Amino acid sequence: MLAVLPLRLGVNIDHVATVRNARGGDLPDPVRAALLAIEAGADGITAHLREDRRHIRDDDIVRLMAAIAKPLNFELAATAEMIAIATKTRPHAACLVPEKRTERTTEGGLDVVANKNQIRDATAQLKDAGIRVSLFIAADPAQIDAAAEVRAPVIEIHTGGWCEARTQGHRQDADAEWRRIVEGVDRAKALGLEIHAGHGLDYATAEQIAALAPIAELNIGHFLVGEAIFTGLADSIARMRAAMERGRMKAKAS
Repeated sequence: MLAVLPLRLGVNIDHVATVRNARGGDLPDPVRAALLAIEAGADGITAHLREDRRHIRDDDIVRLMAAIAKPLNFELAATAEMIAIATKTRPHAACLVPEKRTERTTEGGLDVVANKNQIRDATAQLKDAGIRVSLFIAADPAQIDAAAEVRAPVIEIHTGGWCEARTQGHRQDADAEWRRIVEGVDRAKALGLEIHAGHGLDYATAEQIAALAPIAELNIGHFLVGEAIFTGLADSIARMRAAMERGRMKAKAS
């Protein structure tokens, strides 16, 4: 049996803030959600401060840094404003993501190939501030190679296309996306990159991807917050951790 490290779970609390902002005011509080998530077994908290502040707000980041004892993974665009906020706040990690104001959620991976100089500079600034940097990218060979070239130590593979194809019952598309993820994981591992994954994951897809031994972390938010409406956040996180562990046991047995 292979020696397989434990798989970390980062819980994204953005959509707790989405519910709060839909009505205004302070409730539900995403910081309270973060504390509950950690109590339920989250290894870290993820929050995306968008340029339009549609869900997470600046004071949420400040309060999260003060309140939580687990690592904060700060998702942000590679803009001067966001890099300045990150280097001032100094979270444990920063994940550079693409951002369009017209999108409902992040639609694709970061194009590192086309924006290599910008991403290289942003990565260097964040690393100089003592922040672990990851790039949210598709499982595309050129993007993975470019991530290594700009000296990002971590990539997070965008799993949205695979998850959506599965949900819609498009078996051939889902199988093709899955093969691309597997090949991307192998390529990133060969380049010495730490590998995370996220976007659109539910219990079934998290269990499947957890069986890929090189993946060190899953970041999941929308599904967990949605399930929490019916079963509570602690229950949804416990069930997610159980699904991840089932997948990890398959990795250990392979």
